[in-house]
Amino acid sequence: MIIDAWGQHPTLRHSQDPVFDSLRRWTRTGPPTEQLPVSATLALMDQANVDMMLTSAWIAPRNVMISNDEVAGFVAEAPKRLMGVGSVDISRPMQAVREVRHCVRELGFKAIRVLPWLWEVPPTDRRFYPVYAACVEEGVPFCTQIGHTGPLMPSEVGRPIYLDQVALDFPELVIVAGHIGYPWTDEAIAVATKHENVFIDTSAYTARRYPPQLLDFMRANGARKILFGTNYPMLTPAQALKDLDTLSLPPEARSAFLGQNAQRIFGL
Repeated sequence: MIIDAWGQHPTLRHSQDPVFDSLRRWTRTGPPTEQLPVSATLALMDQANVDMMLTSAWIAPRNVMISNDEVAGFVAEAPKRLMGVGSVDISRPMQAVREVRHCVRELGFKAIRVLPWLWEVPPTDRRFYPVYAACVEEGVPFCTQIGHTGPLMPSEVGRPIYLDQVALDFPELVIVAGHIGYPWTDEAIAVATKHENVFIDTSAYTARRYPPQLLDFMRANGARKILFGTNYPMLTPAQALKDLDTLSLPPEARSAFLGQNAQRIFGL
């Protein structure tokens, strides 16, 4: 089984947002002009034999790029293939707590994701803490981004070492940190090694771009700690998996990476 731990079925608002203009330089594509159907996402998953994708809402300050209800609608079209990941407005703490409960109890979502760079504050900011508590109470992972940002926003808030303090304050909280953490991958590995409930996903990176130290970690004591992700639609599943066979992962580590870790961590 292959599970994509970080994707998003985009709305036009999300795809056309100017914050992603810098990413379009990398992909050499312009913003789309029509809403992408769920069937197109499923077809790209099928092309790479991806069984499930955790598809995320995107909530930024004063800007809902993909709402939780829209994600629920996408999931309803393919409930065995798409799993919902909610997001919240951390500037309204009690509303955020209620929204976490709504996402889990009523929408059936498997996790909550908030991106520090969208808010320009690190994950140790006090506004995150009610969300962490709500995730622990609801029994779902908190997903976030680590490493530099492709969008032209400050990268400092993505330093993986900030999650060390979060994990100390909330040892029961399961944290899935996406995008490898480059250029601070060693920090990411250190935090994931130190804390039982901290994990890393490889979203936004093709297999040939995984840093050597991450591969060493995956082949050894980090086999249970790394999850496959794409950051679709930035990368299609086929693009993300293209060079996987060149990595010489042991069979057990490969199976854990591609699906077993996500299945266990997200309760799929």
